[in-house]
Order: sequence, then C-alpha cells, then structure tokens
Amino acid sequence: MSTWRPISRVPRWLSWLPAWSISPLKWLLWICGGGAAVALLIALFYFVQASRFDLDEVAMLPAQTTLLDRHGSPMNVSMGSARHLATREDLPDFLIRCLEAREDARFFDHCGVDFRGLARATVRNVKDGDFTQGASTLTMQLARNTFEMRAKSIHRKLLEIALTLRIERRYSKDEILTHYLNRIYFGAGCHGIEEASRTYFGKSVSELNEAECSMIIGIIRGPHIFSPSRNLKGARDQQSEVLNRLIAMGRISADDKTRIQAIPIHIVPSEEQDPERSYAVQALRAELSSILDAHDIRVDGLIVHTTLDPGWQLRLETDLTETLRETESRRGWPHPTHAQHEVGKIPAYIQCAAVTLDSKSGAILALSGGRDFLDSRYDRSSGARRDLGSAFAPWIVAAAAERGRRVLPGNLMLTGRQIGPSETARIAKRCGLGGPFLGTEDLFRGSAAATPLETATALATLANRGQRPRPHFITRITDTAGTLLYQIELENSQAITAQAASEALDLLEPIGSSRCLVGHTGSERDAWLLRVGPTGSTAIWVGFDEPTVIATDTDLQRILDLLAKRLGR
Repeated sequence: MSTWRPISRVPRWLSWLPAWSISPLKWLLWICGGGAAVALLIALFYFVQASRFDLDEVAMLPAQTTLLDRHGSPMNVSMGSARHLATREDLPDFLIRCLEAREDARFFDHCGVDFRGLARATVRNVKDGDFTQGASTLTMQLARNTFEMRAKSIHRKLLEIALTLRIERRYSKDEILTHYLNRIYFGAGCHGIEEASRTYFGKSVSELNEAECSMIIGIIRGPHIFSPSRNLKGARDQQSEVLNRLIAMGRISADDKTRIQAIPIHIVPSEEQDPERSYAVQALRAELSSILDAHDIRVDGLIVHTTLDPGWQLRLETDLTETLRETESRRGWPHPTHAQHEVGKIPAYIQCAAVTLDSKSGAILALSGGRDFLDSRYDRSSGARRDLGSAFAPWIVAAAAERGRRVLPGNLMLTGRQIGPSETARIAKRCGLGGPFLGTEDLFRGSAAATPLETATALATLANRGQRPRPHFITRITDTAGTLLYQIELENSQAITAQAASEALDLLEPIGSSRCLVGHTGSERDAWLLRVGPTGSTAIWVGFDEPTVIATDTDLQRILDLLAKRLGR
C-alpha cells in the first residue's frame, strides 16, 4: 500500500524564516486568532447585555425616598421630592476643573474607558490578589450609580465597561458631567451637587466660589468622614488635595492655591440644615444619613422602614403641650407661641423632652426634643443632660438588688450605702444612664445626670427583664424593587438580672394601664416622669433651658401626676 504524501511547502511569506520557527509561529497565529475570536464573542455578549439597560434613566430625576412608619404606612415627610437638578450652565467652570483633576484627569480625551489606567489597575489587582484598584472614569461611575452595580467581580466590570461605551455614544461630555454631579452622594443625606451646595453652604451651586468648589469636590471620595458639617478640618484637607492636583496638572499656581484657601467659607450649622419641622424627623434623618454612609448606600428611591408610631407621637406631644400650657396659664408665664423669633428676643418658657422606646427591641416609637421646633432645633432628648433627682431611685434599687443586698423600702440612702456610690454608678451605666454621677453619698439623693434618651433606654432595660436594648429609628432599607440594602441586627445585652430589674420596677406606681414614677431634683429645677406601659418605656423631662426653679414640690407633683393620668387613660 502506498504511503506517499505530497510534500508540504512553506508559504512564500514564511520562507525567509528558519525552519525550526515555522511550527511555533503557526501555533502562535492559531492562538492569537482563537483569542481574538473569544474576545469578540465576549464583547458581543456584554454589549448585548448592556443593550438591555434603558439609558434614559441616566438623565432622569432621581427617585424620591419614602419613609414608612412602624405600621407600613407612608409618612408625610418630603425626602428628595423637592430636589433641584443643576444644569451645565449652573456649574462653575472652576468646579468642573476641580472634578476633572480629582476624579478623571483624562475625561475629555478618552472614550469613557481609560484603557491605560485600566491596564495599570489590572496589573496591580493581579499582584494584590484582590480588587484593590478600579480605574473608574466619571462615565463608569455614572453607569455604576445609575444602575446600582456595586459587586466587585470581573463580570460586573465588563458589563460596566459596555454600559459606559453606550453612555458615551448617547450623551455629550458636558451632559455626562452634569448627570454625574446630579446623582452622586455628598453626605448629610444629600444626593446631587445642588442639594449638597444648599445644605453645606446655603447657596446654589452656581454661586459657589473657588474655595467652596474645591471643597465640595474634595469630599466626594468620603462624603461621610469628610463632611464639612462634622469634620471641617478633614474637608479642608481634601480641598488642599484637589488644589494640589490642579497645580500638578498646570491648571493653577501655588499662589493661586494660597489665595483660594484664604477665601472665607461659611458652613451652615447642622441644626439649620434640616427642612422639617419635627424633632423626630430631624433625629431620624441623622440616623439615616449615618447608615447610608456606613454601608455605602448611594442609590435613590429608597424605602425606609422606621419605628415611629404616628398615633403615639401625636398623643405624647399633645398631652405634654396641654399640661404645660395649663401650668403656664395658671402662673402667668409666656407660651412658646408668644416667642419673638428674632435672635435674642425669645422669652424663657418651660421646655420639655420625651422619648418612648419599645422595651424589648429599643425601637423609638416617639421622640420630642422640645416645645417648639421653630424656636429651637436643639434636640433636648439627646442633648440635654439634666439631673435626675429622685427619679434616679429605680437604679439605686437595681444596683443593690444586683449585688444581692437588701432593698429597704423608703430608705434609698441605706439601700445605696450597702454597695457604695461607685458600684451604684457602674451598674446604672450598664443600664444606659450616661452620668455624670456624684462620687459621694449625695448620689443616693439623686445627684446623677442623664439625657431623656438615656433615661428611656435605662427604663426599658428594667422593663425588659434587665436586657438593655439599642435605641433605633430604622429597621431596614430597601430599593424600589424590594432588594434589601440594610437591616438592623438587634443585640440586647444583659445589663442586670431579671430579679434586680423587677425589684426596681416595683417603685413605679400603677396608673391606669401603666406604671409611673414622678421625680424631681431638690432644687426644683428639673422634673421627670418615668412611665412603663403598653406602648413601651417613656422618659419625660420638664424644665427650663437655663436651670431655673419651676415650681414647688407640690406643684411639680401635681403637674406630672396630671401628665401621667393623661398618658395612662
């Protein structure tokens, strides 16, 4: 049988190569051709995937955040609905130069993907064995923020690149810049450059000077930790970094930096940033902002499930107002509505603060930080640290019982002496009271201080068999599609024994469906009502902002007894 085969001739274009290199070269060509085919298929796959996204969403007004009360009903609170969007004409040219220098130096030159930077980041990630570098351009960040693509994976990155190229074909560079600045998160609950400008500086973005432009761009990478409202030094450090980048790019000189940093910047105080007329919503917003920052949640259209009970909130505020108005009328004192709102002309009137917690979970059902939010946005529920006086009695009893000592009814001094002031203070702190605590036996006469929120927490600890709950407003956050973005983890800690908590609660007297304790300081400057009822644990403080005698012991007792009866009905 013949085994003859025609001799395989080397193509003329390869004839000049050494014979030994022909075979490896053919394999290399096959590999390159196969790799190119695979790359083409991958690119085709991701462009098909990217085509499923609606690019109209890039330019849409970010959705409104909705707050739900504890019953799942929407609260009548505006969060994002009145947001103003900036146009390209509103954005100062210096602000754009700062953004370019800080976030994407080649923005106007690349096609949306900086392949040079991407290659450099890929090499670094391979060395680190993790996704430590991203090389994201402004357009890539816009794609990520619009369609909420935050998972760190090769699949997500390739899809993001395909979306980025589509966005670049659809929108101009100026439009991309504007949409990016209208969408990103700037801290303090602010989405978008216009909202952030009004919140931090009290003016529209079009009115920002060079110092403010460089500062607001500087905080983008860390909107929580570099917020000018809470960390002005950090914000100024970030401003300096932005200006240094401009110097490195040849956009400004060192003298320009000195001049810009000398321009005065007025930061709107935090207490003046909240547009709502409610202490509870103000405190809720603060907690929401902290959660968004801590968990890097930067999407819009959030559904926030809160713990607030509107019915109990209204009743608590109404009963407080009616009770204190009766006292003011009887004594001829001014009401809050008589206050003149000009600075320095607001007359003193009785203030109050109240907090109700669900005793088991720590959910804040209602909160009031004062009589009139328009007169003062200062939240006394968490900021006013006032003497407890005789309202400290339950924790003296709890401390003694916790250490196995006898509780002597009607004699707190002897009860406390059995373990001493320092041990009493230590156990009171474990329950949630913040102090300060007097280090002498005067502590057993009530020389201890706390905020209403701390007092409500410590009272809930007694009502919860010695387990201390963590106060909170927000239970979970989802997006409009129902995807869970945040859920609280309830972790009650055992502060004291159930027996000690029970003995402490015995001091509270039954009134209607609840148990109450009325307490006040010997100086008659601070009065407290502690209430444990079906709605939870409530601590109410009454007094003047500048410590002043409220009334006699008898009058104080009458005021708080009336309030306890109203709340207990």
